[in-house]
Amino acid sequence: MDKIRIRGGRALNGTIPIAGAKNAALPLMCASLLTDGALRLANVPDLADIRMLTQLLAQHGVLVGRDGGTGEMVMTAARIASTEAPYDIVRKMRASVLVLGPLLARCGRARVSQPGGCAIGSRPVDIHLTGLRALGADVDLIDGYIEASAPRGLTGGLVTFPFPSVGATENVMMAAALARGETVIENAAKEPEIVDLAACLVAMGSTIEGAGTSRMVIQGRDRLHGASHRVLADRIETGTYLMAAAVTGGEVELTGTSIALVSAAVEKMREAGVTVTGTDQGIRVHRRNGPLTGIDVVTEPHPGFPTDLQAQMMAMLTVADGASLITENIFENRFMHVPELCRLGADINVHGASAVVRGVKRLSGAPVMATDLRASVSLVIAALAADGETEINRVYHLDRGYERLEQKLAACGADVERVAA
Repeated sequence: MDKIRIRGGRALNGTIPIAGAKNAALPLMCASLLTDGALRLANVPDLADIRMLTQLLAQHGVLVGRDGGTGEMVMTAARIASTEAPYDIVRKMRASVLVLGPLLARCGRARVSQPGGCAIGSRPVDIHLTGLRALGADVDLIDGYIEASAPRGLTGGLVTFPFPSVGATENVMMAAALARGETVIENAAKEPEIVDLAACLVAMGSTIEGAGTSRMVIQGRDRLHGASHRVLADRIETGTYLMAAAVTGGEVELTGTSIALVSAAVEKMREAGVTVTGTDQGIRVHRRNGPLTGIDVVTEPHPGFPTDLQAQMMAMLTVADGASLITENIFENRFMHVPELCRLGADINVHGASAVVRGVKRLSGAPVMATDLRASVSLVIAALAADGETEINRVYHLDRGYERLEQKLAACGADVERVAA
C-alpha cells in the first residue's frame, strides 16, 4: 500500500491546473444510461472513483472510450445488458447508487445494491427512494438490494425533499428526464454539480428550469439523444490548493477554475488573512504579510461553506494566531482527521459537532494515517507546513479524488514523493 512522504517548511510557488470535478463527472457518466446515443464528456479527471464507475457502467452494457491525453470520455449505451448493480462494485463507491434513476427510467426496472454506511456518516438513501416513488415507482428493499420497478414507465410528480440531498436530487433529475409529464423538485440541492448535470441533460434534449435553486421543474421526454458536455472545474480541489498555498505562505495561481465556484471558502480565507484574487486564467492566492488569523467556520449546504473543505480549512487554521471554532452540520463523523492532526502537533478539542482549534507556532512531522478522502488531504496540507518529515499512510483515499497530487505540489516546490510499501 503506497505512502506519501512530505518534508515540510517550503512555500508553494507556481501554477496548479485544476481538474474536472469528480462529483460532477460521476452523475454525468450515469446519465449515459438515459440514451442510446453517444455522450461525450470532456475534462473528466483520471481518478480511482471514475475508473470504478466505468467498470460498473461497462457491466450495464455501456461502451466506454477514454482519451488519456485530453481527458475526453465517450460513452454509448445502445443496449442495456444488465439492470443490476452488484454489491461488489457499489460497496466500493457510494456514487454507484446514481445508476438507479437512469436504469429505472429507461428500462422500467433496476436492482441496485444498498451502498451502506461510510466512514464519515450513514448517508441514508431513503430520500432517493421516496423521490422515485413520487414518480410512480414501486421500490422495495430485499436482501440488501434496492429493487425498483415501473413497468409502465415513470410519471412526473411532486418530489419534496426533507433536506437538499445532492445525490437524491441527481437521481430524481435523471429519472424525471424520461418520465411522462412534469416533475417538480422542492428543496432541491443547489450545488454547482447539480447545475452542471442539468446543463448536460438539456443538451441531451431535456427541459429543466430552476437548476441551482431550491425549486426545479423538469419536463419529461420520450427519449433523449447523445450530446457533448464539458465537466466543470473541481471546486473542492480548488479550495484544497488555495489552503495549501496559504498555509505555506506561498503564492500560487490555480488555472481552469474561478472564484465563483468557491466563494464561501474564499470569504473565510480572506477573513483569515489570505489574499485571493481572480485572474484571466483562474485564481491567484497568497498570504498577506503576517500570520493567519483564527476564524469561525460553519459547514452548510450550498451556497454555504462546503463540508468537503472542512478538514482542509482545519489543517490551515492549526497554525493561525488565536482560536478558531469549526462546526460540522452535514456529517456526524467528519472529525476523524483530528487525532491525526494532533499527532503533528495541532491543538484541537472536539465538543460534539464543533471543534476548537487553537493555533500553534509550528507543526512537527510524524507518521499519520488517512481515514477518508478529505481527511487524507488535510494531512497533506498540515504536512506541507510542518517541520521535518511526515509519512501519510493509506493514501488510496487520496487517489479517489485528487489527480496527480504529488506532481502538482512538487511542480510548485514541495518536497513530496510517493513511496511504494
